[in-house]
Amino acid sequence: MIRNVIGSVVALVGAAAAVQSPFQRWYQDRLGRDYRIQDLFGGITGVSSSLMASILLPFLFAALVTLVGVVLRSRWVVALAGLIVLGFTVLWMVRQGQAAGSLTVDGDGSGLRWGVAQALAGGVLLLLGALLMSGRRRTARPGDAAEPYPVPPDDHPDTWPPTQEPGPSAYTSPAPEPEADPYTGPGRHRASPPPSDEDTAQYPVQHPDEGEGQGGDRYHPPHP
Repeated sequence: MIRNVIGSVVALVGAAAAVQSPFQRWYQDRLGRDYRIQDLFGGITGVSSSLMASILLPFLFAALVTLVGVVLRSRWVVALAGLIVLGFTVLWMVRQGQAAGSLTVDGDGSGLRWGVAQALAGGVLLLLGALLMSGRRRTARPGDAAEPYPVPPDDHPDTWPPTQEPGPSAYTSPAPEPEADPYTGPGRHRASPPPSDEDTAQYPVQHPDEGEGQGGDRYHPPHP
């Protein structure tokens, strides 16, 4: 969010600089608004231009594109506006260089003037604003399928995404897990010895159903 705000402010400043540049001197004492659009494609002439038919027109269009990009939070639209400003400025420099024989910056007021530098700076600010913007993030919809989590690394197979905390193993067996023995009494960890012959003689083994109904106890054998 903060990146979008900062990028939008920088882009708007660049668009304002580009729109204001044709009102400055571009070459010697000639204003940028005096250059016709057709002069950029057919060659620079000394014929003056009306305001809306001058080089101001593509800069106004670039400013409109910038506003659309800022509202939509689209980096590519703002970058397109910067390319428009830089493209028309460079095209004018090529045509002016062909007409004058060379392009120079002199301290006595001849050659390139501040208006060209302002237009170039506006285009650069537009591109910088596009780079600073984070763009518009796509919001998840109810019908969208959830993205699968990445497979855990080989050295941590029991790491559960996305928190990367220890959890159930990622590679489990389809067989059911064995249940723990609920008995916790004495002797649960050692096996009972088999009965000896004397014990068998004193305490005969009875069927679980034997002795019932006769007062016998199948769980406690009678004492001798």
